[in-house]
Amino acid sequence: MQDKPIRIAIIGLGFGAEFIPIYQRYPGVELVAICQRTQSKLDELGNAFNIEKRFTDYEDLLKDPDIDAVHINTPIPNHGIQSIQALKAGKHVACTVPMATTVEECEEIVKLTQETGLTYMMMETVVYAREFLYMKELYEQGELGKIQFLKASHQQDMDGWPNYWPGLPPMHYATHCVGPVLALTRGEAEYVSCFGSGTIREELHEHYNSPFAVETTHVKFKDSDLSAHLYRSLFDVARQYRESFEVYGSKKSVEWPLIEGKPLIVHTAKKEEHEIPQEVKCPDFAKLLPEEIQDFTTKGVYDMGENQHLSFTQGAGHGGSHPHLVHAFIDALQQGTSPYPNAVQSANITCVGILAHESAMQGGINIKLPGFTLT
Repeated sequence: MQDKPIRIAIIGLGFGAEFIPIYQRYPGVELVAICQRTQSKLDELGNAFNIEKRFTDYEDLLKDPDIDAVHINTPIPNHGIQSIQALKAGKHVACTVPMATTVEECEEIVKLTQETGLTYMMMETVVYAREFLYMKELYEQGELGKIQFLKASHQQDMDGWPNYWPGLPPMHYATHCVGPVLALTRGEAEYVSCFGSGTIREELHEHYNSPFAVETTHVKFKDSDLSAHLYRSLFDVARQYRESFEVYGSKKSVEWPLIEGKPLIVHTAKKEEHEIPQEVKCPDFAKLLPEEIQDFTTKGVYDMGENQHLSFTQGAGHGGSHPHLVHAFIDALQQGTSPYPNAVQSANITCVGILAHESAMQGGINIKLPGFTLT
């Protein structure tokens, strides 16, 4: 058990700003520092939330002995190296998705947690969103029966996004659809096969040497009869933003709505045909959280103006997941337990997408997940 307050620093204050008041209200936590390259943004949020320690240099922050753990919310290419730097500096790490952009970085993070005993958690929003928590509750109560199949998607129009986004291969960052299919049963991916489909505009090919408009992946679970189907698109596909997860059981199945904001569909076996499907408004799961942060499942502080993160359309903080993510990370540190997903589980989830794209580039061959991603 942790007796002293856990002292947290947040790195990256765009999306990361959403977490500031959650940590400030969490029992047994002190938010001691924030880090942002832009001084004006740093001071704006530091003044608004009364945070005294402010860093524009991440390496300077890591030298501060008053910081126990860092929560990284920086651009995707930085996640792997910044997590590695933090672990080497003796800090626990929570990092937004994906864990890293290469298999090698994932392996280094796993190795460092094993050598140091430090905690790492990838902050995958979907596995703490209210829709997933609803399906998880049905599963744990036995209402779904035997799980027979899982499906997930993440479709988004990334045209106009800056820096590393143009031409990004669809499955290269796939944790939003890989995470829930593995998390429901706490399964592990053993191998993947992926096919590319369609072609994006030629000027987008050069960034990653990848032509595909859509990539579809089959995941075979380790030590299980289960497999899952995933698909993702980022450019030149007409589709409303959608992160979806569907589970098919012997007693009940749950399907994500096709249109954002519509109810979930629950199918119940052995009823009259017209009674099988039922629209269900997904409940909120604030009840699982400490009282001090329960209201953050429906309210947030994120700037909803021109910089709005599209996935916020799912409700305050990616389907209400933000306070659940903080709770999972902090509770693990306070109790001396392992959060979900920990370093090994995060590596398994992340490497599914990386290796799926490699499979697509090689015509859909089976590629095994490396041993460090398996327990």
